[in-house]
Amino acid sequence: MGYKTVAGQGLAEYADKKSRFIGQAWPVYSEDEARMILEETRKEYWDASHHVFAYRLAGDIQRFSDDGEPSGTSGKPTLDVLLGADVKNVLVITTRYFGGTLLGTGGLVRAYTKAAQLALEAAGIIEKRIYARCSIHMDYTFLGKLQYLTAKLGVLTEGVEYTDEVIMRLLIPVEEVQAFAREVTAATDGKLTVGEEGRTWGARCGSEVRLFDEPL
Repeated sequence: MGYKTVAGQGLAEYADKKSRFIGQAWPVYSEDEARMILEETRKEYWDASHHVFAYRLAGDIQRFSDDGEPSGTSGKPTLDVLLGADVKNVLVITTRYFGGTLLGTGGLVRAYTKAAQLALEAAGIIEKRIYARCSIHMDYTFLGKLQYLTAKLGVLTEGVEYTDEVIMRLLIPVEEVQAFAREVTAATDGKLTVGEEGRTWGARCGSEVRLFDEPL
């Protein structure tokens, strides 16, 4: 279980016939947060012609606004970019400085679509999953075997404590915990077990998992 979203705030600019489009994307978790960011953006770019936005939240909540642009030329195309990328908990705002030349209906759709796409690229799309924080307590004779097993299965080791015993702390997608526990049981003839100590949202970034302080 999980969903795609953006890793953080992203900003990108696009120009068309002297109009300047500033596309920005943010991770957001509520409509209040989206409205607050929109208000801050309007204050920052107070002299801009338009602040077109769209957001999509968990629970099938989605909103958009053309902010004075011709109906259907900006807000809906921005939302379509979010839907096409299948991202949630994301707000995109495109700020436009009018350059003096009308772009026409098709030109506006293309410009706002491009600005939204560039904003998502700048923010970086990730897939968030719920990870279980797990631990395995063992004596030193099992350490090499467990290190080999976790490497083979691609399980992330969050840390290892060395005292009178070894405690290996792992991050495992919740849907994979039982399968990993069976592997540990089989590899150690039932002498070791996997304990779960909590859960958190995370996203795999290369060989690491980035964790997020987000309600489960």
